[in-house]
Amino acid sequence: MTDTRPPRCDIAIVGGGLAGGLAALALAAKRPELDVRLVEAGDVGGNHIWSFFDSDIARRDRWLVAPLVRHHWPAYDVRFPGRARTLRMGYKSVTGEALAGAVAAALPPGHIVADRALHVAPDHVLLAAGGRLDARHVIDARGAGNLSALTCGWQKFVGQALRVEGGHGLTQPVVMDARVEQSDGYRFVYLLPFDAERIFVEDTCYSDEAALDVAAIRQRIAAYADAQGWTVAAPAEREESGVLPVVIAGDFDRYWPPSDRTARIGARAGAFHATTGYSLPDAVRTAAALPGMIGPDLPARLRERAAAAWRRQRFYRMLSAMLFRAAEPAGRYRIFERFYGLPAGVIARFYAGRSRPGDKLRILSGRPPVPVGRAIAALKRFDWR
Repeated sequence: MTDTRPPRCDIAIVGGGLAGGLAALALAAKRPELDVRLVEAGDVGGNHIWSFFDSDIARRDRWLVAPLVRHHWPAYDVRFPGRARTLRMGYKSVTGEALAGAVAAALPPGHIVADRALHVAPDHVLLAAGGRLDARHVIDARGAGNLSALTCGWQKFVGQALRVEGGHGLTQPVVMDARVEQSDGYRFVYLLPFDAERIFVEDTCYSDEAALDVAAIRQRIAAYADAQGWTVAAPAEREESGVLPVVIAGDFDRYWPPSDRTARIGARAGAFHATTGYSLPDAVRTAAALPGMIGPDLPARLRERAAAAWRRQRFYRMLSAMLFRAAEPAGRYRIFERFYGLPAGVIARFYAGRSRPGDKLRILSGRPPVPVGRAIAALKRFDWR
């Protein structure tokens, strides 16, 4: 008799982006006895380049991300109208292709389910192709959840990998080049030199609106390259785009209701930096901790972890409020220009989401780079939950 029962596994991870892919790698490495399935309709990792500072990742967790690194630089630069600085901090980049290859090698054949989830429940997933996958635990890693529960600005970008004939002249990243025309909020260009001729150029804005005009930003990238005197071979070797929420306020219990017993990780759990929108540091921390959390109370433990992270992000939500509510859009760059005058350790801990009390005082002290009246008004409106 044919067995018509749906397949069953220990852990079903829904979503093969950064959080889901790292979780699969961590479980395969530390809990090989578990049957882990990864549900992803597209390419695992997608068309993405994720970058991070060495200080973003604790030494004990670097085993997880180190095999995925494809580019590494010992320092990076920032450029503003009134400040230029080199910071001696290691900076690394991971590609979606590297994540996909690592996951494919770590999971047994057939354990990457190439399908879209129609319905996700604590113990099963209904698939678009008509099947069902049962699991002891389902972990939802499908990206941002109920954004209506959040008040947000937006960090939006288009990035292109270009080949510059004769070389581009850069030896290390430029994390922010704000010496460009300020439009659509705070605008800067981000540069990653892969080799002497290949460079990733990303045009980014901290904007009040989520709408992304990809064609217009492509033109801005071309104009930036021309202004550098680069002769660029066409077409671009790769292109990616995205819109990240920059959280000003929100209700965590609406974003992840206590009644929802499905485990969540990554942006689905609200686990990203409120001011930068970046999720890699938390994705690594959570994935590295996940093998030790598997048990009947996994959903509750992950929700408690996410709620604690939300509380720790209060300071960064306040900074987002100052950025979007106190600064004039064309003058937002001054906040970052001043920030990059602070000690390197303060900057590093900010990006890692680990600012100390003294760091917070340093960030807030001194002459504010925004009008005082607007700053006071923004603080009065701020939701301190």
